[in-house]
Amino acid sequence: MLVVEQGRTNYGVRLVSTEIIPRGAVFFKIEHYREVVVPTYQTIQIGPGRHIEELGVIAHLNHSCRPNVLVHTGRLECIARTEILPDTEMTFFYPSTEWDMARPFDCQCGAPECVGRVGGARSLPAEVLSRYFINEHIRLMIQASLADTERIYLDLTRQPVK
Repeated sequence: MLVVEQGRTNYGVRLVSTEIIPRGAVFFKIEHYREVVVPTYQTIQIGPGRHIEELGVIAHLNHSCRPNVLVHTGRLECIARTEILPDTEMTFFYPSTEWDMARPFDCQCGAPECVGRVGGARSLPAEVLSRYFINEHIRLMIQASLADTERIYLDLTRQPVK
């Protein structure tokens, strides 16, 4: 059902399905992985300081700013966001799982809503992230980051003017 193809993409390889995958279908369960602390370009973040590798064929899911796949790290499942036709490249929005990318890159997806530089959720404004499914650990990290920003602002406004 899932096939890794060489070439035919800007990223070198792509993941495609040989069958129609209906919208909302769970088409892959992430099992038999290894948890690591240090992210790489082939890991998926599942929590603060928690990443998984040895992902099988889904290690070949490329990024898109108009993804057709959702990677749900709480359930360790890949879900079709749209109906996926045979020979269609399968992609997900990397910042939906990644706070800081191990290897940031310039996106080549070509979507009108392209974010440009993909460096993880930390590097994108909340209004951009709000357009996408974002995993719980990333939402919590966004909230913590906003709270830190507010605390720093309050600390600065309380300093005496010289």
